[in-house]
Amino acid sequence: MHIKEIELREIRLPLIHFFETSFGRTTERRIVLARVVDKDGAEGWGECTAGEEPFYSDEWTESSWATLKEFLAPMVVGKEFANAAQAFSLMKPVRGHRMAKATIETACWDLEAKLAAKPLWKHLGGVQTEIPCGVSIGIQNTPEALLEKIERELQAGYQRIKIKIKPGWDVNIIERVRRSFPDIRLMGDANSAYTLADAPLFQGLDQFNLMMLEQPLSHQDIFDHAELQKQIKTPVCLDESIHSSEDARHAIGLGSCRIINVKLGRVGGHAEAKRVEKVSRENNIPVWCGGMLESGVGRAHNIAMATLAGFTLPGDVSASSRYWAEDIIDPPVTVTPHGTIVVPKEPGLGFDVNMSRIDSLTVRKETIVSKSSASGQRS
Repeated sequence: MHIKEIELREIRLPLIHFFETSFGRTTERRIVLARVVDKDGAEGWGECTAGEEPFYSDEWTESSWATLKEFLAPMVVGKEFANAAQAFSLMKPVRGHRMAKATIETACWDLEAKLAAKPLWKHLGGVQTEIPCGVSIGIQNTPEALLEKIERELQAGYQRIKIKIKPGWDVNIIERVRRSFPDIRLMGDANSAYTLADAPLFQGLDQFNLMMLEQPLSHQDIFDHAELQKQIKTPVCLDESIHSSEDARHAIGLGSCRIINVKLGRVGGHAEAKRVEKVSRENNIPVWCGGMLESGVGRAHNIAMATLAGFTLPGDVSASSRYWAEDIIDPPVTVTPHGTIVVPKEPGLGFDVNMSRIDSLTVRKETIVSKSSASGQRS
């Protein structure tokens, strides 16, 4: 591959409904997109999944923009590399910043799949042509509002309900949900809001037959999670703690979890996601695709990743209409009445990027070109 230029854009995309976690409430997404263009004019798209603030991880919109513009994009443009899987290695001199790196890496995979005239999911080695879907429901203003939202999502066909929890919005809320919906596949996501001292609280949740508890303890911990898993029956699922296949291998070896959530940005792109999936599958640890309030570009990449064999649990890949009045891809992502997404057949992401929509949402743009062409362009 030979990338001639990388175009970065920041778009502002308002959510239909606020989304609240233990970190806070989000009403609008600031999303960085990358368009990579090869020497023949073919292009691929990637999306940075970093949040607006450094709460879920130490990356956020502003840090990602600066890192992409000043360091990562110049490391890739004008370089020859064998395939998309090697794009990450070009950016290796920069420590961390996996979400920013994944922005370019995933765009290279989209480009490569298009050049190969193959759907991205098939190019990645996916085997599932229809993926099961769940939903992630944020903290609501009232328990009643939460119950109403769950009812709507179940009527839409979603196969699993995840609810965000935090201290003060946990045991009583899960008890009410389980009383109203005794048979649904239900899980709780704490986003690192608790400590090992809260083990008795999680022991109390065992009675509610949850699929899993996602990341109950520190965002960088695997040791306390191993101790917690010994003390509770409910499977622990790790999210924030897993940044690589090495992290997954260590966590599995320690018994820190029985399930892993894979997020493309968090692990640095498709190549590492495939390695995490492989390590987990070989150790009989099921994985599923987590969501980061992505636009259609990131959502399409998630669909492709979720077709890999190890993704056996419903992920957070839901319909565009749950989040956006109008997405930035055509057609928008839709979910079948029985709660699945049928993977696209077209090359690359399988969805068309709506440039007029992106133009209308763009608040800044930067184009990084190879030194042989120019030092850079701004608009």
